[in-house]
Amino acid sequence: MKVTESKCVQGFVRMCTDGWDLGWHERNGGNLSYRMKAEEVAEIKSNFTDKNEWQEIGTSVPNLAGERFIVTGSGKFMRNVKLDPEANISIIEIDSSGEKFRILWGMRDGGRPTSELPTHLMNHEVKKLATNGKYRVIYHAHCTNTIALTFVLPLKDEVFTRELWECATECPVVFPQGIGVVPWMVPGGRAIAVETSKLMKEYDVAIWAHHGMFCAGEDFDLTFGLMHTVEKSAEILVKVLSMAPKKMQTIQPQEFRDLAKDFKVSLPEKFLYEKN
Repeated sequence: MKVTESKCVQGFVRMCTDGWDLGWHERNGGNLSYRMKAEEVAEIKSNFTDKNEWQEIGTSVPNLAGERFIVTGSGKFMRNVKLDPEANISIIEIDSSGEKFRILWGMRDGGRPTSELPTHLMNHEVKKLATNGKYRVIYHAHCTNTIALTFVLPLKDEVFTRELWECATECPVVFPQGIGVVPWMVPGGRAIAVETSKLMKEYDVAIWAHHGMFCAGEDFDLTFGLMHTVEKSAEILVKVLSMAPKKMQTIQPQEFRDLAKDFKVSLPEKFLYEKN
């Protein structure tokens, strides 16, 4: 089987295209990674090479030793992934120490995986351990309305979670754990990776102030749907705030508790505070 015929690669390409179509990936903005299943690797491993050199990740992820990932490329444009996957994405392998990687397939015209690879892999490690291996996708995009809110809302988990929960009733069902917020930091390095991975121990969504959003999930549909839901709620909130600085009515704490009971989810009480 060719790499591009693999179902997981096709799903990866579709997600890149969907994000581009929604305007989340200007120029070379945003990135995506997927931790492959053993059977997915087996289907296409005849296409892999072991000739490429091992490179430093920039962090240590020992619990990902030997894992293979599909990742977007540094400086590559999401709009081009569908047109030429082999030139814009790659499949990489993590070494036995969890400190190096090598390219097994892709980056045909040269290049390397996303500059935010340390953040992706540290979050993959956190989610692999926290979910007993169920979570496989990490997605970063520059969602316009979510970014806009980071200029006008306090950069607090409780505030972002509560405001977004209020703006779309399905939000507390889709992300009942809430949302974490990282104050502005230089992207691409280990420092922001550490801060994001701390939040990912508790949440599936982390917002980077003035930059974008990180989401984690079991598969492409759930992860993309999670980000789409957050951004849709952010869009509603942006419109509400543009019409009036204060809401006339909204969902109340007890109503959230009633919703949680009916939908059988647990909503942390720290998000159900009484607002002034």
